[in-house]
Amino acid sequence: MSDLPEGFAPHFRRSPLTEPWEPIYSRTTETAVVIGLRAGPAHLNSRGLVHGGLMTCLADNAMGLSCGLRLSKGPRLLTANLSIDFLSVASSGQWIQFETTFVRPGRTLCFAQAFVTADGEICARANGVFRVVEPKETAA
Repeated sequence: MSDLPEGFAPHFRRSPLTEPWEPIYSRTTETAVVIGLRAGPAHLNSRGLVHGGLMTCLADNAMGLSCGLRLSKGPRLLTANLSIDFLSVASSGQWIQFETTFVRPGRTLCFAQAFVTADGEICARANGVFRVVEPKETAA
């Protein structure tokens, strides 16, 4: 798609929850997984603005994947706490981007912060705490 910012490709992590919001895109840097989408009808609330629930969900996704990137591919991460501050609105047609700017990984908890932007202007800030869970061993 020609209107995608450089480096974005279809998001590698799909789920039944986000399926109605497709297409969702992402790019991976050395320190973070950045998620983006072009806001359309499936992303809007009854007032015609990008829904806060969508912003919260995709900020959670971006922060969790960024923490996982920093911890390696071994442990799983479960959201323990999530908060978001809505600073302004986003509208249909805008490029909405979810970029994790801080990750502090630990053995049991990983802390992250992300900014949500609409055409480059900050519209929300999210903070997340993720519980690090080692995969269960399977019997041979």
